[in-house]
Amino acid sequence: MNPLLLAWKASRFLPGSVIRGIAAAGAWIAWLRHGKGVRRMEDNYRRVTGLEGRALRRLSRAGMASAARYYAETFEVAKLSGEQIDARVRCEIPDRIREALESDGRLVVVLGHSGNWDLVGGFTSRNIASVISVAEVLKPREVFDAFVRLREDLGMTILGHEGSSTFRQLIAVGQRQGGILALLADRDLSGDGVVVDFAGHRARVAPGPAALSLALGCRLVPLSVHYERLRGERRRRAKSRWGVVMDFGPFIEAPYEGSNREKVEAMSADWAAWLGEKVREHPEDWHMLQRFGWVDA
Repeated sequence: MNPLLLAWKASRFLPGSVIRGIAAAGAWIAWLRHGKGVRRMEDNYRRVTGLEGRALRRLSRAGMASAARYYAETFEVAKLSGEQIDARVRCEIPDRIREALESDGRLVVVLGHSGNWDLVGGFTSRNIASVISVAEVLKPREVFDAFVRLREDLGMTILGHEGSSTFRQLIAVGQRQGGILALLADRDLSGDGVVVDFAGHRARVAPGPAALSLALGCRLVPLSVHYERLRGERRRRAKSRWGVVMDFGPFIEAPYEGSNREKVEAMSADWAAWLGEKVREHPEDWHMLQRFGWVDA
């Protein structure tokens, strides 16, 4: 049985403290073994921070601990009450976000692989608007289906990434249902990525958020997510030592002139510049253990 699926099934019967302990131990062992995923994480961290040697290894250790926290929370999130979810997420929702939703009926939100986007999705569905998103189809399919059920239980609508047909589905669902269309886009899965500046380096990111914003005629905004320690009453309500912070960036404006592709490139460059700086501020919460789309040496 796939280890991730086995962990998912076991988590139904284990207390959260045990799940977190197992995840932390697994992350520690993986960090010590210094396998491919950890080496890729360190290469990504080296690029965004400039760190080398022991400092880079300390950062990757913190990054593995953060990634383990995310997976442990994901296994646990189905058991959380709405009050616990709200206590674990800190977000000052700008008036402009609600106004954009009221005006257009929909909003495209672009995120990176930082913090816990499942918690963010649950919080957003409860407190801002319904969430539509896309997830990479994992193997075996049973693992992907388990993640989809989890996110649907949190109030989200999830589409599997199946190539160009997924974009057409997003447009149709966005037009019909409205709400927030949230896309993880720092890692390009489309094969048609846009080259931008990301944290000081040239990298290829997904064109989907900008293209979707143009297709639906609605606003585009980046969102960063990072962890923070919880204390006092909020920690008691959350029943966790950790929570996440949601930070909305500026609206990304489409240029008045140019082809559709040129507009997508310009808008993608703007959100990537903002999100890249947020990754630099909290690199340990950027869970990028995969090959990233760097195009420079």
